[in-house]
Amino acid sequence: MGITRLNHAVLFVKEVERSVAFYTDVLGFSRIDMTPEGFSGAAFLQAPGSTNDHDLGLFEVGANAGPSGAGRTTVGLYHLAWEIDTLAEMKQLAASLADNGALAGSSDHGTTKSLYGKDPDGLEFEIAWIVPADRLDDAAREARKRIRRLDLDQEIARYGADTRGGIGISVPIG
Repeated sequence: MGITRLNHAVLFVKEVERSVAFYTDVLGFSRIDMTPEGFSGAAFLQAPGSTNDHDLGLFEVGANAGPSGAGRTTVGLYHLAWEIDTLAEMKQLAASLADNGALAGSSDHGTTKSLYGKDPDGLEFEIAWIVPADRLDDAAREARKRIRRLDLDQEIARYGADTRGGIGISVPIG
């Protein structure tokens, strides 16, 4: 039996409503009404365009919780990566993240163009656009071996703002 995709992620957060506001206002997630009765301090969110039951679960652990030490003092998850369809969407998300003080960086991995952000608790995530299979060339594959600065305007000029990413890679052809 093989794993086919990530269904959802669950994050422990200090204040669930603060995190819901971030993920809905900054990244465009929608809140899904599915919290079990008598269970407070949890929220379930769906990513824009998703048909998934939920893509993100948030569980409140309280304002006194310390920051994650993952990668610094403890083992743990580094980040989640969410895929977007177009570079135009990436440009909009880059502006939204920057306007909200949540843009942590960006990079060009050759076959993947990425933004990095941090939520209100400092948990890192990646927003990725994947070069479609029919647009991959030897230069893009070779560039995968190094990380460069992302020039989003240059990538839009090269691939087009509305070219759907991931086709033939993470999205089936057809």
